[in-house]
Amino acid sequence: MKKEYLLTPGPTPVPPQAREVMAREIIHHRTSGYRKIFQQVSELLKLVFKTKNDILTFTSSGTGAMEAAVVNLLSPGDKAIVVRGGKFGERFEEICRAYNITAINIDVEWGKAVNPDLIAGALDSDKQISAVFTTLCETSTGVVNDIQAIGSIARKYKAILVVDAISGLCADNLQTDEWGVDIAIAASQKGLMTPPGLAFISVSPKARERIEKSRLPRYYFDFKKAKKALEKFDSPFTPAISLMLALKEALELIKAEGIDNVLARHKRLSRAVKAAIKSLGLQMLAPDAPANTVTAVKVPEGIDGLQLVKIIREKYGVTIAGGQGKLKGKIIRIAHLGYMAEFDLIIGISALEMALAELGYKVKLGSGLAAAEEIFSTPGKE
Repeated sequence: MKKEYLLTPGPTPVPPQAREVMAREIIHHRTSGYRKIFQQVSELLKLVFKTKNDILTFTSSGTGAMEAAVVNLLSPGDKAIVVRGGKFGERFEEICRAYNITAINIDVEWGKAVNPDLIAGALDSDKQISAVFTTLCETSTGVVNDIQAIGSIARKYKAILVVDAISGLCADNLQTDEWGVDIAIAASQKGLMTPPGLAFISVSPKARERIEKSRLPRYYFDFKKAKKALEKFDSPFTPAISLMLALKEALELIKAEGIDNVLARHKRLSRAVKAAIKSLGLQMLAPDAPANTVTAVKVPEGIDGLQLVKIIREKYGVTIAGGQGKLKGKIIRIAHLGYMAEFDLIIGISALEMALAELGYKVKLGSGLAAAEEIFSTPGKE
């Protein structure tokens, strides 16, 4: 018998409380009972986002919410800055292009964080720029961007700051209101510990003003419809009822732990994985701006990255992620996100060590484990 372990940056493991509630008899969504659940979820989400703003919920993947942000904020011919430092930054540019939005791309080397001064320079050079699209954690590279610095810049201009926090929420710190984030986007299958299918968008007063002026077409992803329904703790269309029930359970767990404690746990898990990687003689892709969500590791010379991921999954039952786009086969990505604790990563590091040894990489078995265990066993150990 082989047990399975999920260490990917989405979907992430789902706690038993959330899994069990989805097995209950379905309820109708146009009832006071469901509206009460939706109200509770909406309020709990504000704690996680660290915002007092409305949070709109859609039955969608995170990409749907990214598209929704574009079509509800902009009009044909508008210009927007897009930070392209990985696969998901590039996705924002692709969505803009699909809707005839002129993308002013800030291309960042994969594995590096964007320099906020580049955003300031672009906004200074063209006061007509309508939006800035960037990411909290660029999942494809394991990089965390300095959203606080970007927010302090964007609030001086008319541009709306849109942050893809789909993978980073609950792992990498996001102070939505304090940092001036106008639109923050998240999804259920990452740090929120729920199966895929729900997307969330926090909307600032500055963004609401822009929504009133937007002239791009939309129907299902209409923020005005969602806002009107939210006022009655309802949804304009049929919601994913079972997922909402699961999300409520997951959010209650986050509330009980405390969002700052959740962030601290992710930081600790991240430090342990990175210490293990260093001990094994491996190199991180993003040593200068490492995310707490996921660690991207360069595959050693002479090792087949695709085969490494396959052995870890098929022989040892641990699913990690490989590289995306131009990094396919060149990196592996180990997530420490959501419903995870120390021993999930002890198992993952063990599988990595044994798979590397099988592929001919010179590794002292247990060296990565020892480094991780030192972090776990020493309170406050950096």
